[in-house]
Amino acid sequence: MEFLESKLEALLFIYGEPMEVKKAAATLEVKPAEIEETAKLLAQQLIDRKSGLALVFYDSKIQLTTKPELSSLLEKVVKSELNEALTPAGLETLSIIAYSAPVSRAEIDYIRGVNSTFILRNLLLRGLIERENDPKRANAYVYKPSFDFLKFIGVSRVEEMPEFEKFSKLTQQLKPNANPAPVAAPSAPEQPTASVA
Repeated sequence: MEFLESKLEALLFIYGEPMEVKKAAATLEVKPAEIEETAKLLAQQLIDRKSGLALVFYDSKIQLTTKPELSSLLEKVVKSELNEALTPAGLETLSIIAYSAPVSRAEIDYIRGVNSTFILRNLLLRGLIERENDPKRANAYVYKPSFDFLKFIGVSRVEEMPEFEKFSKLTQQLKPNANPAPVAAPSAPEQPTASVA
């Protein structure tokens, strides 16, 4: 059971969003009742070891989150990030989204090899990307570049980005279960292009 707790903690950390108990059970190849019991034990462990994380239960879903009492610290970090230039990780994530939209967080994590939840939140707050419901999966999202991003780099359509076809094909091939044909990328409405600020 202790090993299952570790696996569940790792799974929820990398998933980054509320996860159905049934999905967690299927992923870890155990019964939903075992996940529910393990989640309770994990929640208590996080409290006992005075972790900065907490486990939230809501509507047959579970999520690993930061503790509410640390919100001021996290707000400080976010404000600091927004006042600085994009980090290399932020630019990498933004490039993946720009060249392979629509793309899910799981696909972004797969391509980058690390959890991208914080970076995606940062890019959303900056208005550089948009999030919408994933038509293929319930309770999941896909990301695409925003109109503000297109205006900022001075193009009216993502297809006008440097070597779009080449990098679009490359990012599509990097996705798990990639299809040979790239997914059509979104384009901005007709409008005058803006110069880079």
